[in-house]
Amino acid sequence: MTPSDQDQAELRMQFAKLKQDHTDFDAAIEAMIKTGCNPLQIQRMKKKKLAIKDRLQKVEDQIIPDIIA
Repeated sequence: MTPSDQDQAELRMQFAKLKQDHTDFDAAIEAMIKTGCNPLQIQRMKKKKLAIKDRLQKVEDQIIPDIIA
């Protein structure tokens, strides 16, 4: 495995973990809404979920580079 392949493997693992974190946050937010939690807590969770989504996009951009035709 070349360093580039190893880097790609690490990025894919990081992407999978972030994707799982994003899904977990989504489920937690839904549960909080259903149980009637404090709206401020829900908003904070949504903000964290959005930050994870941003990191997901950055990692995905590193995995799949832009190809200029």
